[in-house]
Amino acid sequence: MKKWCLVSILVLSLVVLPGGAAKYKTLADILQEALNVVTEITPVEAAAKVGEKDVVFLDVREPTEIENGRIPGAVVLPRGLLEFKIEKMYPDRDAQLFVVYCKAGGRGLLATKTLIEMGYKAVNIKGGITAWKKEGLPLE
Repeated sequence: MKKWCLVSILVLSLVVLPGGAAKYKTLADILQEALNVVTEITPVEAAAKVGEKDVVFLDVREPTEIENGRIPGAVVLPRGLLEFKIEKMYPDRDAQLFVVYCKAGGRGLLATKTLIEMGYKAVNIKGGITAWKKEGLPLE
């Protein structure tokens, strides 16, 4: 009986205690999971969608980052507020396609994954607004 208790405690300590058998996700793991479900488009492909009916460009950067320019007509909704505000702003999940972007692509990728998980149609601009600017595409 004592041996059984000791083995049980050892097994539980490996699963529950930090550094035990539990595997934690790294940023690379989280980004790879997002890449497995998110479609990324190039800035040039995204630019072709500017002005299209039912396409919403969604800028998930922080307000202070917007001062350096944004894609014409983009809606600004910081990633940290996305889940809290998107349903009120866009209650009909099938009414639009979101073209999501951030500065370099990482936050946009995660925000796009969240939108997809919430039932919205969304794609991410690979490389974010940095790649957009590199292509010489318009800003406002």
